[in-house]
Amino acid sequence: MRTPPPALLPILRSQVQGRLLALLYLHPEVEYSITDAAAGTGASVKAAHQEISRLVEAGLLTDRRAGTSRLVRAAVDSPLARPLTDLLALTYGPLPVLTTALSGLRGAETAYIYGSWAARYNGEPGPPPADVDVIVVGDVDVDDLDERARRAEKILRREVNVRRVRPETWADGTDPFVSTVRARPKVAVPLDEQEQVDA
Repeated sequence: MRTPPPALLPILRSQVQGRLLALLYLHPEVEYSITDAAAGTGASVKAAHQEISRLVEAGLLTDRRAGTSRLVRAAVDSPLARPLTDLLALTYGPLPVLTTALSGLRGAETAYIYGSWAARYNGEPGPPPADVDVIVVGDVDVDDLDERARRAEKILRREVNVRRVRPETWADGTDPFVSTVRARPKVAVPLDEQEQVDA
């Protein structure tokens, strides 16, 4: 059974394709094994392999062998690279960009993208999100958090609204804002460098 096109960028064939392209094009200096690319996008190795093979054949990715591993990266020499990177930054970009931006943030326990971007990412139809909303749970330096958000904005070319919530407020769940965020679609942002793929 054919799955519907992704709500973030309906011109793509699948959500996995969008996640893979965003990971590779927004980190063009990194080569990923198929396993690492799958882990970095939450896809199965089989699904990642199939999509990567299609994208290599189409000239959007390049690959090479290193021992038994197949390494892939964005085809940055393609005339499509710049416009595709721009399009991916505006659609799928928030998750890989914020994963990198929030990596190693001292005091952070968890982070989520919520709001309209998370809704589109989770398949809810609607207009393209105008901004990106992020909640960070932990005792973090607000100035450091804001600086990281501003760096992400430069790549994503849209406003990144970051809100810090103390762990006890998040755990309690009685705060109206926290209750709303918990009830609506959200996307976890990996904070531990070990969870990331060379980001």
